[in-house]
Amino acid sequence: MTVRISHTAEVQKFFENASGFDNDLGNSRMKTVVHRVLNDAVKIIEDLQVTPEEFWKAVNYLNELGSRQEAGLLVAGLGLEHYLDLLMDAEDEQAGRAGGTPRTIEGPLYVAGAPLCQHEARLDDGTDDATVMFMEGRVFGTDGAPLANAMVDVWHANTNGTYSYFDPSQSEFNLRRRIQTDAEGRYRFRSIVPSGYGCPPDGPTQQLLDQIGRHGQRPAHIHFFISAEGHRHLTTQINLAGEKYLHDDFAYATRDELIAEIRFIDDAEQAKARGVEGRFAELTFDFTLPPSDEAREQQRRERKRALEA
Repeated sequence: MTVRISHTAEVQKFFENASGFDNDLGNSRMKTVVHRVLNDAVKIIEDLQVTPEEFWKAVNYLNELGSRQEAGLLVAGLGLEHYLDLLMDAEDEQAGRAGGTPRTIEGPLYVAGAPLCQHEARLDDGTDDATVMFMEGRVFGTDGAPLANAMVDVWHANTNGTYSYFDPSQSEFNLRRRIQTDAEGRYRFRSIVPSGYGCPPDGPTQQLLDQIGRHGQRPAHIHFFISAEGHRHLTTQINLAGEKYLHDDFAYATRDELIAEIRFIDDAEQAKARGVEGRFAELTFDFTLPPSDEAREQQRRERKRALEA
């Protein structure tokens, strides 16, 4: 027999007290959120008949999740970060805002303060024995005009699927740069072809995914923040065509418009002209930003990021 008491006046008054509704201190928004979380949590306990043992197992899981700093990974893996994109897409549609390169998830691995370069850059430090990649493109407004001095903030993983700063074996800001476009909205950089990767196999995110029968793998991808004065900030990433997990990304970041064709070239003369030896890759991708007069829309969404003031 299921016992339910959350709806009773006594319990509701108890939760109002626990949420701080009976005092004039604190933050009213936070009180409302906490009150809703408490009510929804106890309804889950009642509806699913969660045992005390299961409850404390969940508490311990949250402790482990925090100690491993995987909360950002988990919200991506459960689709919550992608849901925020879907919600913002729906808001744009309802408001009649259309056009531009699609957004997709940021993920938890951005690091602020990468070196700023004019028009072109080299992202890698030369220590990764990987296929050299040359990427270029342009940044446009939705009216088709190129956006000079737009900011292309780019970061990606190495061939081991790890990111600088979070991987102490890599040099500072390896595979991270900010590139300001030229008068024709062009950017270009030299880097390496990144690898796909998976959640740490011994971590709490993969532990939960195992419990629901899901893998934790991502296809190779490249992250971008794209911004320009008078235009909406874009958070996005491109996924490389041909990847095994291209349409089975555990983080739900793949969008058809964001799949980029990568060309592998084995011609020795072309390699020599590029200043490299052996096989290399080329990639072209343009970005389009809708206009906006709102200062808030021209900035990336506020959240805690590594090295960000």
